[in-house]
Amino acid sequence: MSLNIHEQLILILDFGSQYAQLIARRVREAGVYCELHHYSLSEADFKALKPKGVSLSGGPESANLAESPRIPAYILNSGLPILGICYGMQTLAEQLGGKVESSPTSEFGYARVEIVGQSPLLHDLEHQVEENQRYYQDVWMSHGDKVTRLPPDFTLIAATASAPIAAMMHQSKPLFGVQFHPEVTHTKAGQQMLNRFVHEICGCARLWTPANIIEDAIASVRRQVGSDQVLLGLSGGVDSSVVAALLHKAIGDQLTCVFVDNGLLRLNEGDQVMQTFASNMGIKVIRANAEDLFLSRLQGVSEPEAKRKIIGRTFIEVFDAEAAKLGEVKWLAQGTIYPDVIESAKAKHGTAQVIKSHHNVGGLPEEMKMGLVEPLRELFKDEVRRIGVELGLPPAMVYRHPFPGPGLGVRVLGEVTKHYCDILRQADHIFIEELRRAGWYDKVSQAFVVFLPIKSVGVVGDARRYSWVLALRAVETIDFMTARWAHLPYELLELVSNRIINEIRDVSRVSYDISSKPPATIEWE
Repeated sequence: MSLNIHEQLILILDFGSQYAQLIARRVREAGVYCELHHYSLSEADFKALKPKGVSLSGGPESANLAESPRIPAYILNSGLPILGICYGMQTLAEQLGGKVESSPTSEFGYARVEIVGQSPLLHDLEHQVEENQRYYQDVWMSHGDKVTRLPPDFTLIAATASAPIAAMMHQSKPLFGVQFHPEVTHTKAGQQMLNRFVHEICGCARLWTPANIIEDAIASVRRQVGSDQVLLGLSGGVDSSVVAALLHKAIGDQLTCVFVDNGLLRLNEGDQVMQTFASNMGIKVIRANAEDLFLSRLQGVSEPEAKRKIIGRTFIEVFDAEAAKLGEVKWLAQGTIYPDVIESAKAKHGTAQVIKSHHNVGGLPEEMKMGLVEPLRELFKDEVRRIGVELGLPPAMVYRHPFPGPGLGVRVLGEVTKHYCDILRQADHIFIEELRRAGWYDKVSQAFVVFLPIKSVGVVGDARRYSWVLALRAVETIDFMTARWAHLPYELLELVSNRIINEIRDVSRVSYDISSKPPATIEWE
């Protein structure tokens, strides 16, 4: 019998923290499966999950207010190990008889906590600093409130000058709280803390590994599709490439890939994708030339969500048409990953907003004729890459920068035309070429050019040029849930700008986007 890698589960209750997804990633890195759920999770759903432990995320609320989010009583009374982080610790303290107050001194950023006493969570960790026979850890704080009185039967296990109760634990039950954020990489021993919680305190084994995930996904796909034919929409990006390799391993010739050349791709991308998959991987790939169809549907449409929906629906129409040519195809496979689901779906509790829909999540018509196969739906981007490496895909494919499903349709701001796409293709090619030449391509997580629907006056030689404006975008990120703009060298930016303006007559000005996520998103639309 194959291993059940979902059996030992850590439940993460989300109280609205921007770091909630990071907790999930860190637990996954510890080799343990986890799921992120809203704090209003029902008791029936909680029991169905059968978690081995619970982590409580941070959040923007004050735990000492009557209307603040609370940990459900059935979780507090479950006897399971609980780790409260930031707001999670504060509401744990309030609900069990402690006290939380607004702090006159907020802590945002690095802090050094003193480790007090012995605890299975914080004692004798890596990166420990000793000063005058006292022991400290460098951590990341982000809070305005603090616990000012321990709940009954709790013990202090860490402190700072401004937060004298920086971590606590119950004397006999597996209940822990930390005011700092172990999930953030700036907390140097944070991963070890979470490892201890999930392995030693919750008793979970390291089952969530690339090899086990692949084995589980293959078995799941075979159960789902049986002997049916499967159609995969192949973009050539990391996600769909890994899905192609995974499905080919699972069902072989039952898989047919359709590469939709929609006119919204990068320079020469169509030819490159066909060469890579048909020649190197031995996978059946059909090329559907649909540029005119997509561009005609997008004519006159400027609103980003409307464009995404149109592109998503048109993709499915093309897939349906290609499937009809192939005969009996019952399944459509997609490279949907966990961040797609998080950003696209309005949560059932109604407090989450749709930032942007993804064509492979939010743009599918209800009347679609095929069922969906989404073997990567549980995975973060870094997990997808590790799966790709495990499957033997070439590094150039696995570590290629992400490309949005709607392609240049959401990198041309406003109305999309072939002319605008052609300008953007050339500029993007120059940007990526120079990043590679300067050794920066693999240092940044994603880089691209955005076409702005505005014109600016420029001077070329002795002539006036009134042409389009482009924006360069490059970010550094681990999980694509948060991102920092890449601090590229000025000389490199100058070179890219000069090349674009000199080589593309329809461009008069190039800017560089220095917005981080949040508050911005990585893509502009």
